[in-house]
Amino acid sequence: MSAIDWDQPATMIDLDGKAPLIGTIRQCAQHFAIFKAEAKAQARVLLTQPVHREGRRTRTWLLEPDEIAQLAEKLRAES
Repeated sequence: MSAIDWDQPATMIDLDGKAPLIGTIRQCAQHFAIFKAEAKAQARVLLTQPVHREGRRTRTWLLEPDEIAQLAEKLRAES
């Protein structure tokens, strides 16, 4: 996954239909970090700018739970 600007607007959604979190990538990663395991498995982040993923020909607008977890870990390491 290519680098994503922490201040990029994004929306965190879940597959259970809870209200979305509209904010920045940083805020989405912070909230994801405090979720329980079952909530993490349901979380997705919708980006405002698509990113390139290695092994894919097209860019994507959606981050999966493992990618959000990587962002949360990166944010924790930077703090």
